[in-house]
Amino acid sequence: MNNTHDPDILRGLHAAIIDLVDEINRPRRDDRLIEEAGIPLDRALFPLLARVGRYGPVGVVELADRTGRDHTTISRQMTKLEDLGLIERHPSAADRRVREATVTGKGQEMVDLLNAARQRLANRILVDWTDADLDQLRTLLRRFADDLMR
Repeated sequence: MNNTHDPDILRGLHAAIIDLVDEINRPRRDDRLIEEAGIPLDRALFPLLARVGRYGPVGVVELADRTGRDHTTISRQMTKLEDLGLIERHPSAADRRVREATVTGKGQEMVDLLNAARQRLANRILVDWTDADLDQLRTLLRRFADDLMR
């Protein structure tokens, strides 16, 4: 296997990833998704709700690590989600000192609305892409993410 890749290709890949991350992190993107979903949820909370739905049961420290945020901030936001009835927390079966969150029925309804809105927005953005294009992108992004997480 070739261990040295074309520097121009790697620079272009890096630039595309930076542009993608920058665009994803823009608050207006989150606002647009929340508006499209028609849900009354604070912009700071919905990414956590989505991650609890995906990774739950999950503790504060793991969520903080996944989001790159301080665990005290995540803990406060988790309390807000719990107060809203969107998640519930229970002691971990593996470590009783850790409280793990799972999505409630009400929270899952909100996650479902967000997922449906995300799909509608994606269909608008990707209108000119074929299913084959999207499948290739999905396959390569999954491979990249898996390699990155090793």
